Amino acid sequence: MDNIQEEKPSLWFKIKRFTKECIRVFKITKKPTKEEYKSIVKVSGIGIAIIGIIGFIIRMIWQILS
Repeated sequence: MDNIQEEKPSLWFKIKRFTKECIRVFKITKKPTKEEYKSIVKVSGIGIAIIGIIGFIIRMIWQILS
């Protein structure tokens, strides 16, 4: 039987790799324009409102049935 154990990467190596990956991501990303930002805020707000309305409707139905 082979008792070969694969060496696990050290914590330092993991932190170093994570840092390099973060730097790579920051280099390729860009700041959104005002229009992109406004559109993101609108879509997020609408999504939050829809989830809130669904929760409110479920709560009202639950109150009526109880």
